Amino acid sequence: MVTIATMGPSGSNSVLAAKQYDPEADLKLYLKLSDCLDAFKRKEADFALIPVYNTREGEVKEYFRLVAKMEEGYWIDNVVLPIHLSFGIFQGNNPSQVKTIVGRGPVFRQCDEYIEDNYPDVTLMAVQNIEEAMEEIRREEKSGYAVIDSEQLLEQYGFQLIAREVVSHNRTRFAVIGRSIAPQTGYDATAIITHPLRDRVGMLADILGEFTRRGINILDLQSENDIKTQKLRIYVEIEGHIENNNISEAIQTIETTVIQEESALKILGSFPRVDMRVKKIRNFGFIGSGDMSQWFAKRLENEGYETHISGRTSIIPPEKMIKEVDVVIVCVPISVTAKTIKQYGPLLKNGQALIILAGESEKTIQAALDSTDPGVEVMFVHNLWGPQALTMKDKNAAIVRTPRSGSFCSEFEAFLYKHGADIYHDSAKKHDLLMGVGQKLPTAISVALAMTLKQFGIESRDIDSHSTLTSLYGILAMARVHNQNPRTYAEIMATRGEGEKIVRSFAENLRAIIDRAEHGDINELSEIMEENKKSMSPSFLRSRMKQAKAVDDVMSRPDMKMQ
Repeated sequence: MVTIATMGPSGSNSVLAAKQYDPEADLKLYLKLSDCLDAFKRKEADFALIPVYNTREGEVKEYFRLVAKMEEGYWIDNVVLPIHLSFGIFQGNNPSQVKTIVGRGPVFRQCDEYIEDNYPDVTLMAVQNIEEAMEEIRREEKSGYAVIDSEQLLEQYGFQLIAREVVSHNRTRFAVIGRSIAPQTGYDATAIITHPLRDRVGMLADILGEFTRRGINILDLQSENDIKTQKLRIYVEIEGHIENNNISEAIQTIETTVIQEESALKILGSFPRVDMRVKKIRNFGFIGSGDMSQWFAKRLENEGYETHISGRTSIIPPEKMIKEVDVVIVCVPISVTAKTIKQYGPLLKNGQALIILAGESEKTIQAALDSTDPGVEVMFVHNLWGPQALTMKDKNAAIVRTPRSGSFCSEFEAFLYKHGADIYHDSAKKHDLLMGVGQKLPTAISVALAMTLKQFGIESRDIDSHSTLTSLYGILAMARVHNQNPRTYAEIMATRGEGEKIVRSFAENLRAIIDRAEHGDINELSEIMEENKKSMSPSFLRSRMKQAKAVDDVMSRPDMKMQ
């Protein structure tokens, strides 16, 4: 039989967590956290289960200090337990005459708001053994005493329940300590602690940077001074398993290059990832089986969500998939997005969400609002990156929320934010107008420029020798557009709505500029440019000039010359 060392008494939350982890296990109970770990080290127990974090009081620092000293054993799993605390007095006592509240130290920290609001002047008596204290109150029939603990324990000792659930959103995370690293599950986390670090400017930033540049998300970060040396120690919990190449590479670089000490990091363990946040969404379903759907599905799965993809070639049809998911994401070519929404929108029921991944918002949002029930959430997301992107960090995401965007939509937006996307909120009309500037017009210019080069028989090798670095920007955009899927850019050019105004306005202004240039109106052309400049802020001009010079520096390198 498996033996687990944990903290008593018999009705404690640690015991409940241990039973949840293994209902058949033999439990060895101790009053102190250090005694639990000592029993594990002496091999009196197969596992140790101890509290490491509470949503109300934060991390249990004693755990990190003790585990850092352990020569064997790893953090291998977690149990998250809702903590239900109630307020009770011994039978016959008067709640208004309470002068002393008895409880365990962590309980008082979790219930400080309740105590401050209801019993601000009472004496708090923190005890290590709550059962002994309750037995003493009962045996001696002490008046003026109250206890805060589990309802089960209050009833067991004959206390009258005065208030149930005195603190909300109270959960504790318990760590399971085993003797070997847990195997990978695909949804893991790794906990690491440094040995006391020598003082050096930028040490923390450099350590975190090694994780960030590899796309490793940091779940938790704590630091404190070592009690003995007063040197800094850093605790980091990151997404992924210690056996993942990017994590092992980051750890090696941190030790050899950043800290510059061998064995400067102690791996506390890898374990199935636990999310203390409340996730309302269980699963996502994609209509559209293209590369972008696959890209998002993979990253959502890494966050612990279940995903389904349906399309023309998929086994599961959209009609069936929609019934099985919380959130439906439409990710199809722009030209058929509204049609797809009208076809499948009526199948969504109240309580689900419809998220539109597309490049044109006004028409598609209206189609979604018209074709779905009023209780269906609706939101538009335009991700300004393609499936070739490794991450969404520092990529732009334009979001149009609707009056029906609710908690599911907010959770998806939080997913984008977590992974580093720069989020911009627009109205539907503003989004489409700006997409005319940012995508529709530049694409049309690139295609027209390529047509002109072809018409005059100008070859690519001749362009470099007759171009300034500034004039090459348009050539670069043209080459990029024509080096990718033409259908994608054709869809962008064919979008309707507000973006059309931008392209038509540009065409009219270009015609006017050509007319003035052909008539030699140099002064008028100069005046137009001066007036244009007035509409641009100095900060905009400075920042864009800085970016342009950075591009110039790259383009000036010999290896960047056109071949």
